[in-house]
Amino acid sequence: MKIGIVEDEPVWRNKIKASIEKYCTDKNISAQVKAYDNEKDFTENADADLLFLDIELAEGEDGFRIAEKLMDSGSQCKICFLTSHTEMARYGYKVNAFRYIDKKYLEEIDEALDSFFKTKIQERTIYCKDTAGIRHRINLRELLLIETSGRKLRYLMRNGDEHICEGRISETAQSLSPFGFSCVQRSYIVNLKYIESVNSHEIMLCNGLKIAIGRVHSKEFKKEFFRWRMLFDD
Repeated sequence: MKIGIVEDEPVWRNKIKASIEKYCTDKNISAQVKAYDNEKDFTENADADLLFLDIELAEGEDGFRIAEKLMDSGSQCKICFLTSHTEMARYGYKVNAFRYIDKKYLEEIDEALDSFFKTKIQERTIYCKDTAGIRHRINLRELLLIETSGRKLRYLMRNGDEHICEGRISETAQSLSPFGFSCVQRSYIVNLKYIESVNSHEIMLCNGLKIAIGRVHSKEFKKEFFRWRMLFDD
């Protein structure tokens, strides 16, 4: 997960970065946080999932204009505007602002991050290539599990669709771990949000499928599962 900050005043930039990093440390969330003091440095170097953006920057730069450019480019980046002038918030509807944060109340950053991670963490698409070389688009929100199928991987969607694709389960588990997926045993990766119940030796998914918890994976899986529930369950 990539988080950007565009703020021209060093004091505020450092405070905001420290707040975000503390949140991620406290919640055990892996995120790359980068801070910039102008539009040029940000646009040349960053690819953010969430951007904390000052409305009024130096040299006449306008946060709303930066947000419009991102929107016009097709970026899915969510934007939290930073301001000392809350009356400017009414202009945010034009760029579909995710949050407004008054610099006098930086504790609001935690609430914004809570909401962002809860709604955004699985709003992404991956691609897998099947045995015929055809690429399939996989929406992580709809992916129920991945299991080994011979020397291939079977991607099972919530609606019952499946794709048999190339890949190794260990590498796939590692790449999907930041997005709410965990290796419950050597043959299965599951979407943590679709687990209905867990006991000492197995899980049950929302479709009724029961999967044994592998002894080697048990400790790490349970840690990831309960952290997910703590962070994202209502």
